[in-house]
Amino acid sequence: MELNTHLKIDNTLNGEVIELKEGYAKIALKTTEVMVADAEGLVHGGFCFGAADFAAMAAVNDPFVVLAKSEVKFLAPVKVGEEVVFEGQVTENDGRKFTVSVTGCVGEKRVFTGTFYTAVLKQHVLSL
Repeated sequence: MELNTHLKIDNTLNGEVIELKEGYAKIALKTTEVMVADAEGLVHGGFCFGAADFAAMAAVNDPFVVLAKSEVKFLAPVKVGEEVVFEGQVTENDGRKFTVSVTGCVGEKRVFTGTFYTAVLKQHVLSL
């Protein structure tokens, strides 16, 4: 399956698509020094959120998908050098509205969970 959304996203900051199926996406985020928030090597949560959002958008996979709302939990810290794998799965589809469940794991350890509420617009959001 081909990716149809977020085609210009910076994959070094938001993760790479490693699997894509109807209603499902898997994104791998390789954390680097530019993501570090402190001297201990803690990765800023915004990078994890960005990759999780990308997983949700890719799971819907429409060029005009936008995020309307999210409810997320950061379950464990991520340290620079770790790879976080985010899986987005569409759990509800009400026409142009999609709910996507996203989890993020470092190995077997779950570090992130969230629900992303998206909408597919009839045209690009900047054209409205």
